[in-house]
Amino acid sequence: MLFETKVKPLRNPKGILMVLSAAALWGISGAVAQYLFHQKGFSPEWLVVVRLLISGSLLLTFARIKENLNIWDIWKNKKDVTSLLLFSILGILAVQYTYFAAINHSNAATATILQYLAPMLIFCYLALRTKKFPTLKETFAVVLALLGTFLLVTQGSIQTLSISGLALFWGLSSALALAFYTLQPINLLSRWDSAIITGWGMLIGGVSFSFIHPPWVFQGQWSLNSFFAVSFIVLFGTLIAFYFYLESLRYNTATETSLLACAEPLAAALIAVIWLKVPFGISEWLGTFCILSTIIILSLIKNKEILNTEKKPLEIGY
Repeated sequence: MLFETKVKPLRNPKGILMVLSAAALWGISGAVAQYLFHQKGFSPEWLVVVRLLISGSLLLTFARIKENLNIWDIWKNKKDVTSLLLFSILGILAVQYTYFAAINHSNAATATILQYLAPMLIFCYLALRTKKFPTLKETFAVVLALLGTFLLVTQGSIQTLSISGLALFWGLSSALALAFYTLQPINLLSRWDSAIITGWGMLIGGVSFSFIHPPWVFQGQWSLNSFFAVSFIVLFGTLIAFYFYLESLRYNTATETSLLACAEPLAAALIAVIWLKVPFGISEWLGTFCILSTIIILSLIKNKEILNTEKKPLEIGY
């Protein structure tokens, strides 16, 4: 949606701090999840269902009380309900589970970086849909993404696979789910507040997954550290991170925000290497750099297209 407003500053310290904080919290929560899976024996299924149920409930409560939004009206439109159900199950639930499954079978750094192949998948899908031949820069970005994935999963040797087949499967599935999560709710977000869409998406996803893995079916080792880890993932890694990310859009453009959010895989990698002692060699870091470069290139191309189509100072809001 376009608004005829004064153009936002390109570098607003408050907005930058918010989006970097959100990205850091997301990255740290991935490392915390790895700690729960590998050291405390928690199952990804339990953590997913609990995270979605609690975070969805808190987010809807926040939308109703703090933002004074009507959270029930969306259920009056059958078309919106169908889209919301698809987004909840194939979007939010799929993203959460595949990401945690990838962490469980590898580590937070690898899972997060593989998930960030989503922008390349989105670009390829849109290019095929619009039948638009990619430019040289776009082709270079895709090649970088493929090279980064190769380096990340093989450590530079075509004869070896440095992560398990299941880790690669769940990591790529997470990227695919994130691409669907990004594209599918566009029409919903044009009519409803993002807090409502995400809150209901989390809650519906959690309730749906409860039929497969009820929240009271638990495995793992409870301790004070476990309690704080779960609380961090639910509150800081989900609710507060999401709030900071949304608030940052009030101060930064969407492109700036998406570029700054690239700090998430870096945060996940650094925390995993420093805290959890995950081995990360030169090939893995080069692969990380290639995938992040892909995101930056594609985002800058999109930003240039937006600027070229504007006839007067307008700001894009979501």
